[in-house]
Amino acid sequence: MSAHPTFREALRFWLKLGFISFGGPTGQIAIMHTELVEKKKWIGEQRFLHALNYCMLLPGPEATQLATYCGWLLHRTWGGIAAGALFVLPSAFMLWGLSFVYARYGAVPWIAAIFYGLKPAVTAIVAAAVIRLGRRALKNGAMWGVAAAAFGAIFFLQVPFPAIVGAAALVGLGWSALSPTRLADATPGSPLGTAGSTPEAVIDDAHDSPVHTQPSWARAARVLAVCLTLWWAPVIAAGWWQGWNGTLAREGIFFSKAAMVTFGGAYAVLPYVGQQAVENYHWLTAPQMLDGLGLAETTPGPLIMVVQFVGFLGGWNQPGALSPLLAATLGAAMTTWTTFVPCFLWIFLGAPHIEQLRGNRRLGSTLTAVTASVVGVVLNLAVWFGLHVFLPKPGVVDWFAIGVSVAAFVAMQRWKVGIISVVLASGALGLGWSYLT
Repeated sequence: MSAHPTFREALRFWLKLGFISFGGPTGQIAIMHTELVEKKKWIGEQRFLHALNYCMLLPGPEATQLATYCGWLLHRTWGGIAAGALFVLPSAFMLWGLSFVYARYGAVPWIAAIFYGLKPAVTAIVAAAVIRLGRRALKNGAMWGVAAAAFGAIFFLQVPFPAIVGAAALVGLGWSALSPTRLADATPGSPLGTAGSTPEAVIDDAHDSPVHTQPSWARAARVLAVCLTLWWAPVIAAGWWQGWNGTLAREGIFFSKAAMVTFGGAYAVLPYVGQQAVENYHWLTAPQMLDGLGLAETTPGPLIMVVQFVGFLGGWNQPGALSPLLAATLGAAMTTWTTFVPCFLWIFLGAPHIEQLRGNRRLGSTLTAVTASVVGVVLNLAVWFGLHVFLPKPGVVDWFAIGVSVAAFVAMQRWKVGIISVVLASGALGLGWSYLT
């Protein structure tokens, strides 16, 4: 068995993850799986997938919640806080800098050139992640069927992600009622292999849950009191300071509400956020919203970080009595705070009960079906991303983007080149190409 990591070792890993977590939730989950399960062997395969299944059902960014869950498993509450915070902070600081440059100087050509090279690399990262996740999660024909149905529903019929997850959960629940085996155990021998329990891992499926994961009413009450206080204290303070019609308080209230209904990932909630921010609150314009999405897509961390850009421009464009930069910085901080603090609440409150039910056959089949559906949904994201990057306009094929994406994919899959190297090289290629054309 691998040695249990020290808290300092875990801190170094979570900080590194915050800087290399490109590729949206799929890429981020794949990076965590590669590092935590395959390389470091801190968490077993089934334990990782069990946590992933739960996080997929929660509102908010699932990769951030998965990092928090894994950090909590390894080092209790402070481990979860460190993992979740360090997963977000590098992206928050980078996006603040890019938002300032954007607001002060407008579109910067050399930044756009770097992003032009990064987008096909991100496409390759997502594609590689789909393959890795599929190999681990789709272990039999039944799970392949769920994944294929999920892809068809979202790609061809535009069925909302929450509806797909709900339908998959019902399939898993129905399977557990009609079959004596779990969905994951049916017809073993998938051509993509099986997901073993990795018995040599520090925390794996063969061991009992750590003592600190045991649920209790007293612990749940403390979690609720602390998290709700931290969540709402800045919002209430902003309301008392600037009034409830001030930009800062309105941002806090709006994004607190959004944090409770953001099922289905960033792409599911961004139309709602964009519409309200542009048409109702007038924090920014529609073109600026699209530019912000581009910035968020090409920085590490959760894609939902685009809401920080919205909060920044909301403060910049409606500063009130403050300077534009101070108002924008406070708006970005408020938006990020109210978006991500709820993630800790969902994990610290619900994860102990999920751990307690880890051996439950009915819950296991339900969550397994959810994971299979997510593979199909993520494949849809990879296809969607590829179509927009490779075919930017009707009848136009971007051969440079295709070449960079293929090279990045081969480098990662065949020669096991790290994501950081791929991202840096792709950004440099985009910058160089812009000067040659």
